[in-house]
Amino acid sequence: MSIVVALGGNALMRPGERGTAAEQRANLREACAALRPLLAERELVVTHGNGPQVGNELLRQERAADVAPPLPLYLAVAQTQAEIGALIESELEPVAGRPVVCLLTHVLVAEDDPAFAEPTKPVGPFYGEDEARALERDRGWQVVHDSGRGWRRVVPSPKPLEVVELGAIRSLLASGSIVVACGGGGIPATKRGEHLAGIDAVIDKDRASSLLARELGADRLVILTDAEALLAELAAGSMRPKVEASVEFVRATGHEALITSPAALGDALERRTGTRIHP
Repeated sequence: MSIVVALGGNALMRPGERGTAAEQRANLREACAALRPLLAERELVVTHGNGPQVGNELLRQERAADVAPPLPLYLAVAQTQAEIGALIESELEPVAGRPVVCLLTHVLVAEDDPAFAEPTKPVGPFYGEDEARALERDRGWQVVHDSGRGWRRVVPSPKPLEVVELGAIRSLLASGSIVVACGGGGIPATKRGEHLAGIDAVIDKDRASSLLARELGADRLVILTDAEALLAELAAGSMRPKVEASVEFVRATGHEALITSPAALGDALERRTGTRIHP
């Protein structure tokens, strides 16, 4: 089968962690081991989020602005794509027993997407309400309460329209490699003449994963998150994009999407747990 599997944020950072390289690597070691039930598939693409990492990168740049010029948000996305991809390569290849290749990936968006007028994508660490309101006032941020865990900065999250490096992904899959692509939803970009131009935003990684799976003609989309299965009443938080992305994939391809936790992946593939969305 051809499968796109999206790793959730818990694959990299757990509640209470600072997000050090050692912490992220240890968490990824567990996540990559959990992918064993998928590693024999003919074509496998791994995507991942980067919300906490890109938020931390923006903080580093802000605090070092007096000595080093800060970079735009789209380049912070590119940096964290490479950072996380390098960690996934180093942890997944020994488990998979075949090459794992991280491909920096651009995803086209529309410059007039309504999301630019209404930021909704949480990035960075969680704050208490008082600290979040102070950051909103002092730094011009927009903040929201996220998933019942605290307050976070939000940035624009436009709809992904096209994966620019799709041909390269196909070539790498044909060579037998596992491909890490569309990290953090991809580097947001638009076409200006013959050139790509980066746009300051963070694309939702589940929506980008769904787009990539559709463009590849994948047989299955797997979204890994904290929950084994969804509750009957779905909260509006971070689960909604996962379900909407899954529905988009199923409607476009007629194939199945699966939402489950890394630990329950084997049982979910055997239809004993997890949430399956099918035609």
